[in-house]
Amino acid sequence: MNERQLWNKVPQVTIFFWIIKIMATTVGETAADFLNFNLNWGLTLTTLVMTGLLVISLFFQMSAVKYVPSIYWLAVVLISVVGTLITDNLVDNLGVALQTATIFFALALAVTFAAWYASEKTLSIHSITTKKREAFYWLAILFTFALGTAAGDLVAESLNLGYFVSALIFAALIGVVTLAHFRFKLNAVIAFWIAYILTRPMGASLGDYLSQPRSAGGLELGTTGTSLLFVVIILGLVLYLTKTRKDQLTL
Repeated sequence: MNERQLWNKVPQVTIFFWIIKIMATTVGETAADFLNFNLNWGLTLTTLVMTGLLVISLFFQMSAVKYVPSIYWLAVVLISVVGTLITDNLVDNLGVALQTATIFFALALAVTFAAWYASEKTLSIHSITTKKREAFYWLAILFTFALGTAAGDLVAESLNLGYFVSALIFAALIGVVTLAHFRFKLNAVIAFWIAYILTRPMGASLGDYLSQPRSAGGLELGTTGTSLLFVVIILGLVLYLTKTRKDQLTL
C-alpha cells in the first residue's frame, strides 16, 4: 500500500455515499429535535453534549491512518446534529433571522473554500491525504450542515412552502446539478460540493416532513421513530460497506 492509499480518509462517491449522507442529514435534524424537546435537554445542554461527542469522534477519525466506514460516518452523523444545533442556537436563543444565518454560513463556507484552495490548490475530496486537508474538509462539512439547516428552514417556514415542497425543490436542484455534470461537463469538484450543500436542506426538510405533526404539514411519525428508522438503515449500509469495501478508493 503506497502513501496516498494509506492516508486516504474519505469514501468513494457512490450511490451509497449519497444515500447515507441524506439519511445522516435527516437524523441530524430529527435527533437534535428529539434530544432538545422529547428528552427536555434544552438547546444548551444538547449542544454541549453533542459537540463533546463530535470532538471525540473527530479525534478518532483524524487519528486513523485510512478511511474506516464506521468512524467516518459516525463523525458525519454527529456533525450533522451539531450543525443543526449551531443554527438553532443562533435563531432560537440569539434571535438571529434565518436570512441572516443563511448569509452568514454561506460566507463562512466560501471563506473556508477560499482558504482551503489557497493553501492546497484543490478542493477535491479524493485528495484528503494530509491532516491540514482533512481539517479543511471537516470544517467545510460543518458549515454545509449549518448552512443547509438555515436555508432549509428559510424555504420551508419563512416562505411558507411546507416541508414536502421544500424537499422536492432541493431534490430538483440536485437533479439539475447532476445533469449539468454528466451532460454539460460541469467540473466534478464544483458539482460535488454544490450537491453536498443541497442535500442538507433536502434531508432537513425530509426529516421535518416525516416527523412533524400533520397540523404542521408533516406525516407525524415523530422524531423518535424517524431517527431510529434512519439510524438502522445507516448502520446496515455501513456494515455492508465495511464488509464489501465497495466505497474504498483504489489509487
